[in-house]
Amino acid sequence: MKGFAGPVALTDRLEKSKALDRPIRGLAKVVRERVKPGRLRDVLHGVPIGEPLHPSMASVTLGCWVSVGVLDAAGADSRAARLLLAVGIANALPTAAAGITDWSSLHREQQRVGFVHMAANLTALGLLSASLLARLRGRERAGKALSFAGLGIGTVGAYLGGHMAYRQAAGANHAPQVTHLVPLGWHDLCPIKDLPDGRPVARRLGYIQLFVLRRGESVTVLADHCPHLAGPLHQGRLVMQDGEACVVCPWHGSTFRLEDGSVKHGPATAPAPMFETRVRRDGTIQVRPLT
Repeated sequence: MKGFAGPVALTDRLEKSKALDRPIRGLAKVVRERVKPGRLRDVLHGVPIGEPLHPSMASVTLGCWVSVGVLDAAGADSRAARLLLAVGIANALPTAAAGITDWSSLHREQQRVGFVHMAANLTALGLLSASLLARLRGRERAGKALSFAGLGIGTVGAYLGGHMAYRQAAGANHAPQVTHLVPLGWHDLCPIKDLPDGRPVARRLGYIQLFVLRRGESVTVLADHCPHLAGPLHQGRLVMQDGEACVVCPWHGSTFRLEDGSVKHGPATAPAPMFETRVRRDGTIQVRPLT
């Protein structure tokens, strides 16, 4: 029907709305100041497991609450419903901590959708917590009504989370493996004399933009797009952390080891794809994807 605003159209409008930008800026700043770069922040991002922690934890919470709705609709044992409610509520707290940590390092359009996603989920959490309290006090009918209301609002929050993940690519790997984009074998990149010593630059290999760093006669080559949100790594800072040479993405601070492209610190959870290098006798650098 002409003029019908479906859910995708509404979320697209939400991405462009600046109405909530002031509280979004303030909250994101507070989160970044309170959860500083380090082990805790890396764990909340999911760096140790190699993928974002928040989505998998959110699936557990939502699964518990959907199961409560099924049990209530079927008139099943109320003790099972109370147990599932309690598990979902307990799991929601670390899930929220991981989610808001990820959210604080997103682009503004993603943060706008994420802010409403967060508000919906907090509202759902409040209703489902009230449902558990009502059930514990013997008010089963009120408890069921509150849980159905919470599940409905939680479903809206889940839809917005899916929109962020699949349409806005929040949490996705923005530097996927590039082997399939490069023909087999070695490829000429550029003369080594054309590279500055100790300063990263960008070079292209077919469709791919590369981060290239010369240090003396040694050359390090990574895919230039940061896996977090595709920031240009060649514009990042070179640092030493724990005795390891690293590059820090200029957009959100993801840190990658130059030795192998692996993640030193998040918010990125996937490594930067790396290329093997060699220098021909005529001084031309050749590269091929590291397999």
